[in-house]
Amino acid sequence: MSVDKTPIFITGATGYIGGSVLERLLKHPSASTFDITALVRNEEKAKILESKFLVKVVRGSLQDLDKLEALAENAHVVFHTADADDEPAAKAILSGLRKRHATLGDLPILIHTSGTGLLTDDARGMYATETIYSDLNVEQLKAIPPTAFHRNVDLLIIEADTQGYARTHIIFPSTIYAIAEGSLFDAGVSNPHSIQIPYLIKAALARKQAGVVGKGKALWPDVHIHDVADLYITLFDSIVSNPDTTGHGWEGFYFGENGEHSWYQISRAIGDALVALGISKDPEPTSFTTEELIKYFGSEWMGNYSGSNSRCRADRGRAIGWKPKFTTEDMLKSIKPEVEAWIKKQQA
Repeated sequence: MSVDKTPIFITGATGYIGGSVLERLLKHPSASTFDITALVRNEEKAKILESKFLVKVVRGSLQDLDKLEALAENAHVVFHTADADDEPAAKAILSGLRKRHATLGDLPILIHTSGTGLLTDDARGMYATETIYSDLNVEQLKAIPPTAFHRNVDLLIIEADTQGYARTHIIFPSTIYAIAEGSLFDAGVSNPHSIQIPYLIKAALARKQAGVVGKGKALWPDVHIHDVADLYITLFDSIVSNPDTTGHGWEGFYFGENGEHSWYQISRAIGDALVALGISKDPEPTSFTTEELIKYFGSEWMGNYSGSNSRCRADRGRAIGWKPKFTTEDMLKSIKPEVEAWIKKQQA
């Protein structure tokens, strides 16, 4: 007797987070019961996914709103891991889920990716805030202003749950670190590098000395790429096994963190790596000038992002069984290999 497979749609499969999540879905104990479809822009990567990993692929990007809507409508579970701030794409996915609910009576599941950038302030590296958010404190989460980073899309996701046509959950990774590993990365399908720390590394390599915003006193949480991917799967498994007790909507915030660092610590670790590799003589980071923030980060605002506070605790994820293994010490140890990887990229 054949069993219907669970239709799963994933965005961002060629990315850092999405590739890590897809890697785990393909190796999941229930993988044989999944019918996975990915939206992929790159033809070469699409062919590898189809031939080597037997993933269904639709060619397209987040700008193909009709495709997004149709793919979401055809899925019981959607993992949206690409571009937390693309509001038209989020609306297209939600429209598809609404149509699925109206047509089939199914209550589809959306696991959306946001980020703890939601919690940032304008510290510019000058101080550490004492405000710490818990993802179990719903009133605290509701009080975040609608102008906060990522908030416009997050509120759309929550509203879908409130309206009752989808069960929505949002994962908020913090500073994700380490070079991702797995078969999708070995095959060249998915990007193995994060964004935040490499931005600082590339700036340091260009100026031949580590840089920091202000005094680097602001604090952020951190999470290893493998741990954050495990959070997606822990949440997915909890939804499947315990749908009535797994938080969704306003109770569906899941922070991803397992430790906390100052921006100075990251910059100093980059400085130590530059000295060890003979690129710089002084490991002590110096403050970026306004001109450097614009030059290396695209704008003063984006540069100052690496001087903001974002403090939180992943209480909800741990409550459903998430057990992150890597610590802030591991994050700092991961920086030298990351520096070496970017030097290789520049030399290639």
